[in-house]
Amino acid sequence: MKKKRNLKIPALLLGVSVLLLLASTVGSARAALTYYSENYAMEVTVSSIGVTLAENGKPVSYRNYLKDDWSDSGSGELLTDLIPAGERLIPGKTYPEALSVTNSGAIDSYVRVLLYRSWQDSAGGKVTSLSPELIEFQLTEGSGWVVDEKASTPERTVLYYTKPLASQADTPALCEAVRISNDIYREVREEIVEETAEGKTIRTVYLHDGYYMSVEAEVDAVQTHNAEEAIKSAWGVDVTVGADGTLNIR
Repeated sequence: MKKKRNLKIPALLLGVSVLLLLASTVGSARAALTYYSENYAMEVTVSSIGVTLAENGKPVSYRNYLKDDWSDSGSGELLTDLIPAGERLIPGKTYPEALSVTNSGAIDSYVRVLLYRSWQDSAGGKVTSLSPELIEFQLTEGSGWVVDEKASTPERTVLYYTKPLASQADTPALCEAVRISNDIYREVREEIVEETAEGKTIRTVYLHDGYYMSVEAEVDAVQTHNAEEAIKSAWGVDVTVGADGTLNIR
């Protein structure tokens, strides 16, 4: 029996990737300093904690706790400038994608980032049958960011910046680039296009054809005061804090 094969080139699409910015944890970050004298009383309240996510040096989303609420916030989208105009997304090609965090609050904080990767259909639904690991982040080595392997999954990468981040300071980039693995070309299926007495015409189709790559990020912060207890309460992980303020994730 004869077989003909038509190889369909994957029409990989880049989906709009919504950035999710979690509420920063205030908790015991609120502290009041009160001074009394014979002539006057003055109260100063420190209650500002906040984080901003930057992509390739540009802020894309932020959330700051000011005046007892989260009204100072804004959200954007990742990957909007990933592909140069007139070009298509090419598997195996590395694209610059530097993500970093700014402490946009008024107190020193520890920060973490949760990176999510998945495939979506044209309606925006997650396609769980396709491997998220084919979307690869090039994480930055020696940057102070560490991956929590216990909390990470093929779809989610949990990273902690292990140093205290001063107010208005920036972290180094936690990742430098993103790409779609060449292994995407190995994930195929065969379809019978035509079947006659002489044989079959079979088309090989890439499983990712027509689907969208999606990347999301969540950022939150915890105050450095009573950090071990605060991080346990906010993030549910056990840490120890060294003499220099460096976190050790247990």
